[in-house]
Amino acid sequence: MKLSDVLIKPVLSEKANKLSEKSNRYTFIVDRKANKLEIKNAIQDFYGVQVEEVNTCVSPSKLKSKYTKAGYVVGRKPAKKKAIVTVAEGETIDLYETV
Repeated sequence: MKLSDVLIKPVLSEKANKLSEKSNRYTFIVDRKANKLEIKNAIQDFYGVQVEEVNTCVSPSKLKSKYTKAGYVVGRKPAKKKAIVTVAEGETIDLYETV
């Protein structure tokens, strides 16, 4: 897998911002087939920081439904994989520059 295909987008939420401010941890949505070593290499290559630890979690797909004028519509939200990356002390990633 190419390194450019590993990272999909950073997570920009209140919880992710608190993690990055308190403990130098950044959250990314990554490809479901990517492993921790590929994620670590992609972060180091794109952002130029030293990665100490990578934690991953897969959230399963969810069934979503709503009632509209056209009737009852049923669909699915896709499953996604999140990576929480801990960078070395004193290093930061500026996520708002790349958005």
